[in-house]
Amino acid sequence: MQDSLNARTSPSDQTSAIIRVWDPLVRLPHWTLALGCITNLTVLRESDAAHQVVGYAVLVAVGVRVLWGFAGSRHARFADFLVTPRKLLVYVSQVIHGRAPRYVGHNPAGGLMIMALMGIVAATGITGWMMDQDAFWGEAWVEGLHEAGANTILALAVVHVLAALIESWHHRENLVRAMITGAKRAAKGSDLDHAPPSC
Repeated sequence: MQDSLNARTSPSDQTSAIIRVWDPLVRLPHWTLALGCITNLTVLRESDAAHQVVGYAVLVAVGVRVLWGFAGSRHARFADFLVTPRKLLVYVSQVIHGRAPRYVGHNPAGGLMIMALMGIVAATGITGWMMDQDAFWGEAWVEGLHEAGANTILALAVVHVLAALIESWHHRENLVRAMITGAKRAAKGSDLDHAPPSC
């Protein structure tokens, strides 16, 4: 995968190079999870067959993203954004004091959110599958876990969207567009790029 596009000018900064950060196997699972979870938490919440199909599609997307976190392009890899608790606390402190650096890839809090959402989505999908099995049919605890997972996904999604909007404003960079196009500004000045070398 080519990690950078030909340099071109950005409207806001004539000296900024635009690089490819999010490859298709980051973006496609991201939007599959987003649209699948929104659909299942709203219009298909009470529609068993369609709800299950969408739920399984979301589980496949999580599986693809987990595999790509080990074998993918530079910024897709977990090594790019998973940090120690201490480094996460340092970043949170920087955010609180308005001094958080711009990351080319995911920042530490974003990396934590990715892992939390993938874990909760997987657990919710698995409990949904369990609810359709004879061994767990009608089990209140399985249904309770599934419902709790769905509500947690909703809460985390709201935090995720708000954080993306705030960071977009803070760093003057449209992160929603970046997750659609895959392109962002290259690291410059105090920006951080912790991606491992290409293989």
